[in-house]
Amino acid sequence: MRAQPPASHYLDGAYVEDETGDAFESVYPATGEVLASLHVATPALIERAVAAAKRGQEQWAAISGAERSRVLRRAAELMRERNEELSQLETLDTGKAIQETRVADAASGADALEYFAALAADRRGAHIDLPNGFAYTRWEPLGICAGIGAWNYPIQIAAWKSAPALACGNAMIFKPSDVTPLSALKLAEIYTEAGLPAGAFNVLQGKGPLGAALSSHPAIAKVSVTGSVGTGAKVMGTASTTTKHVTLELGGKSPILVFADADLDAAVSGAILGNFYSTGQICSNGTRVFVERSVRAAFIDKLCRRAAAIRLGNPLDSETHLGPLVSKAQYDKVLAYMRVGQEEGATLACGGGPATVTGFEDGWFVEPTVFTDVVDTMTIAREEIFGPVMCVMEFDGEEEVIARANATEFGLAAGIYTRDLSRAHRLAARVEAGTVWVNAYNLTPVEMPFGGVKRSGIGRENGREALEHYSQVKSVYVATGPEDAPY
Repeated sequence: MRAQPPASHYLDGAYVEDETGDAFESVYPATGEVLASLHVATPALIERAVAAAKRGQEQWAAISGAERSRVLRRAAELMRERNEELSQLETLDTGKAIQETRVADAASGADALEYFAALAADRRGAHIDLPNGFAYTRWEPLGICAGIGAWNYPIQIAAWKSAPALACGNAMIFKPSDVTPLSALKLAEIYTEAGLPAGAFNVLQGKGPLGAALSSHPAIAKVSVTGSVGTGAKVMGTASTTTKHVTLELGGKSPILVFADADLDAAVSGAILGNFYSTGQICSNGTRVFVERSVRAAFIDKLCRRAAAIRLGNPLDSETHLGPLVSKAQYDKVLAYMRVGQEEGATLACGGGPATVTGFEDGWFVEPTVFTDVVDTMTIAREEIFGPVMCVMEFDGEEEVIARANATEFGLAAGIYTRDLSRAHRLAARVEAGTVWVNAYNLTPVEMPFGGVKRSGIGRENGREALEHYSQVKSVYVATGPEDAPY
């Protein structure tokens, strides 16, 4: 099974190879087979990409917003036309089930391109009347932006970052995760075919040193990263040396609050989507599920019966619910957390170990796992696991649960399940999170800004708010009468 691209990198509108860079491989998580062999970007190639981005950005920024809109809209159309091809590639690279990648990866990337295409044609400043003249504001591009992606949603993240950047007239150099390097190259092909100027979107492959090089490069005006808190802190520190704009979309340990008056079937569905979708590898997952004590037993009973019906299997089979974890390192990490949970005294309600899938014995599959009797101080209740591991805890009242929900360094998301909408709004205002879902979970329409508070991040992806992170405002004062000097 191979998915070898023409070359490792894409810059100035074409594939480029530099075999002097260290070699690395992309591996299919369901079998361990090598999909592609690539090379990391060398310092010389980074400089070529920066020069190409500078030329491309100047050309791209010089055209009207309406013209940029047409290119982005055409790219969205191409993504939708090729959704099956892109979904299969994403499944091979990540191990995620094809039933997910068909609806949640390239498809949501296309939504982002289409949404920001509409906004590209409508960027406008303000007019300010003054006593002796007037002022106006201009929204201008930053210049060259760097995007650093994560391995859980490779093409979606590439689109979420590049769409608003391009809509504002910037160029982007995108570094995909070295674990999932393939689909960003396809997005680059699509942009070129749609009419984006050469150099306006470039893809460089690499690991941590490439991210550091992009974050510190003096010609790059902004860096946007999706990743762990540790990665974000490193990027922010490196970016500070050249005073860059920074957007950080980082990790979480998000709470889901289930009250006794909730629709329990809906709450169980939300908890499943918020823990097991994408094999649990989603930053916003609601891995701390707080259930009001009076309905705890009923909730756990429904949850475990639903979890037992989850189908693990061939990721390319449309009937499969969950594929493997993305890598051997992630597999080992998640299994270690499962062991720690049991060692620290949590009750294993279901799952709890590796899973064997017939025909895929070498794949990195684990069982969907639910722990009950979890105490807030346990490791599994405090640290981001990034696998299909749910912690269920009980509570007795609003004040208790909101205090416990907020007792974390993270603040990416939260869910509230209740039929009392007054309570829902009251707690939505009090929970420390960038996104709150009421009677739903993990829905991220492109129209809604997404991002975290506290150590879960800075800035926002999506929504109109994203444009503010890829542009800068210039004020222009125009005098209509004489201005006398005071001396």
